[in-house]
Amino acid sequence: MEKAEIQALIREAFAAQKFAYVPYSHFHVGAALRGKNGQVFRGCNIENASYTPTICAERTALFKAVSEGHRDFVRIVIAGRSRELCVPCGVCRQVLREFAPNIEIICLNGAGEERTFTLEELLPHSFGPEYLL
Repeated sequence: MEKAEIQALIREAFAAQKFAYVPYSHFHVGAALRGKNGQVFRGCNIENASYTPTICAERTALFKAVSEGHRDFVRIVIAGRSRELCVPCGVCRQVLREFAPNIEIICLNGAGEERTFTLEELLPHSFGPEYLL
C-alpha cells in the first residue's frame, strides 16, 4: 500500500507544477505533502520580482497545511523539471525541521527519477525549537 501512496503523492507533486508562477527563473516546482492523517497539501513555487519574497513549493504546501491546523507530517515529494533532482533549498530544510523533523523527503527530476532522503541527511546538526530555552 505504501508504494501506491507514494506514487499518488508523486502524481500530485507533478500536477502542482502547472500552478507555479515562475516568470523569472522558469523553474517549475511542485510539492505534495502528506499529513499523518492522510490529507495531502499541494504547493508550487511562486516568484516575485523582488526575489526575497519568492516562496518555494515545499513551503507553500507546508504553510497551507499549518495554516489549516495540521502539524504532523510523514512524507513530502518535491518534483522539478530539470535533469538534476529537485532537492529543498536551505530555507525549506529549516522550515521542514520546525514542523517535521522526521519527515521522508522524496526528490524527483523531470524524468521522474527519484531519491529518498531523511531530513537529517539534508540538514545535519540542525537547529530546532528544543534549543530555545
